[in-house]
Amino acid sequence: MMQRDKRPRGDLQLYLTGEHDCSYIDGLRARTLFVDPLARVDGIRAQWLQQIGFRRSGAHFYRPACRGCQRCIPVRVPVADFSPNRAQRRNAKRNDVDLRLISRPAGLRPEHFALYERYIQARHFDGDMADDVTVDTYTRFLLAPWGGETRFIETHLGDRLLSVAVTDLFSDGLSAVYTFFDPDYAERGLGTYAILTQLREAQRRRLSYVYLGYWIAESRKMAYKEQYRPLEAWDGRRWRRIGRREPIQF
Repeated sequence: MMQRDKRPRGDLQLYLTGEHDCSYIDGLRARTLFVDPLARVDGIRAQWLQQIGFRRSGAHFYRPACRGCQRCIPVRVPVADFSPNRAQRRNAKRNDVDLRLISRPAGLRPEHFALYERYIQARHFDGDMADDVTVDTYTRFLLAPWGGETRFIETHLGDRLLSVAVTDLFSDGLSAVYTFFDPDYAERGLGTYAILTQLREAQRRRLSYVYLGYWIAESRKMAYKEQYRPLEAWDGRRWRRIGRREPIQF
């Protein structure tokens, strides 16, 4: 059962869940702080929430609030200073040759859902997401209205859809919400290519950041984010620059 968090946050009410199993690290217990789902969160509020470490899932804004644990660290890439490493340059060089990009407004498209379903069943077959892949859960996760703009950035090989990067647009940057791709083309590094594409798009729009969500050292699915340097990490009070060789640690 959620309990209301009575600490002031402007005019937004926050609710704290009870403890539940951690989704990222086996054996740990977690708590989550949610913005009141009935609150009106426009693009300006959503950006402010992101700037203080919140993330969006569907229409809900949340951040971890676990007892005695700070493993989930919000990170973002300062676009102007980003320099791809050797592997990222190889990835871009290979995929730029024959992949075509299309940016679309958020919307329910059958080919998107079919790709998402294949991706979840292949990559998350042992998790809760694979047990509940429906058009309804997909819509609530990636298409729920939230007061801002979302783009679906597609990559195509000829006529074949290979990946979709769900991306929120803010005045200070882009937020990488979720990426799903064709598991038959995993060797192309399509997840990496999606982030590189979002960094290029932010640069094209003259935006400052690409927000990557939570970096978790002990989670294989989240640890890849440290490869994008330099990074800025939210320490609960401010964003702190982390250099190319500096470990992320608070």
